[in-house]
Amino acid sequence: MKHILLSHGGGGEETQKLIKDLFFKYFSNPILEKMEDAAVLSINSKLAFTTDSFTVSPIFFRGGDIGKLSIAGTVNDLAVMGAKPLYMSCSFIIEEGFLFDDLERIVKSMSEEMKKTGVKIVTGDTKVVPRGSADKIFINTTGIGEVIYPGISAHNIQEGDSIIVSGTVGDHGACIMAQREGIDMEGDISSDCASLWPLIEDLINGGLTIKAMRDPTRGGLSAVLNEWAEQSDIGIEIDEEKIPVKEEVQGMCEFLGLDPLSLANEGKLILAVPKEEEDKALEILKSNPLGKNAQIIGKAVSEYTGKVILKSPYGSKRIFEPPAGELLPRIC
Repeated sequence: MKHILLSHGGGGEETQKLIKDLFFKYFSNPILEKMEDAAVLSINSKLAFTTDSFTVSPIFFRGGDIGKLSIAGTVNDLAVMGAKPLYMSCSFIIEEGFLFDDLERIVKSMSEEMKKTGVKIVTGDTKVVPRGSADKIFINTTGIGEVIYPGISAHNIQEGDSIIVSGTVGDHGACIMAQREGIDMEGDISSDCASLWPLIEDLINGGLTIKAMRDPTRGGLSAVLNEWAEQSDIGIEIDEEKIPVKEEVQGMCEFLGLDPLSLANEGKLILAVPKEEEDKALEILKSNPLGKNAQIIGKAVSEYTGKVILKSPYGSKRIFEPPAGELLPRIC
């Protein structure tokens, strides 16, 4: 079998073969293998629950693919709420004629990413649509996690709290743009796609006081900071020269007239902690490979309520507006 056929989504013999020969090969666990209409789970604590859809183009990119992205993206949405990822559902919408080898490559990538956190796919669905009805493959996921650090919220930020980013920003958006447009820039622009739970678990185990946490995907750093300022009814002042941006990402953005602070990330963390714990937070982040380039970039202030202020290296200040319009379509 070289291509996905309409019959693979029809619920008959071909569907069963696809499930057992491919999905069970990589996603196997006792709950999934029961093949019931719904997974029965035993969880006795507070839960975090999220859902997401992935339609990235291209589906294979430097640093990952749509499969790895679907696992990491779902895991990260749970993790930033202080929840250990436990279970996922996964639904595939596949265009007729999609290469079976490409599907297996995607599924294998998902399996490898799940091993990094222990999350399991316990239920799912597959639909095959006629040629032209979809763009290759779309993936929809739902995630459930056990909240082990309750109370994290964008409404918690107070004057004096420090704002920290776990690494360079704009990597994923720049990577997708470069590959989509065939831009050959100097240096290696690669997606930062990664599951953040191991890094967040280190922060929790380190006894840190976590006020707010977010993975800055669509809209990037700009979107998250503006949401935080509004939701916490506080001002946020950011030191522009302290925001880590790779030279090749900065160069591509200057070439295309883009702002790396508004580009998507898929393996970065923005964190708000009390001022007195900023050094401890930075030490924990830098001790993990996922946070080796972490940097304190600003603080919450009583002025400029509901606004984000960007301070230039020359000391001037300007309002850091939230992103508007369609900056980079289909980055996740």
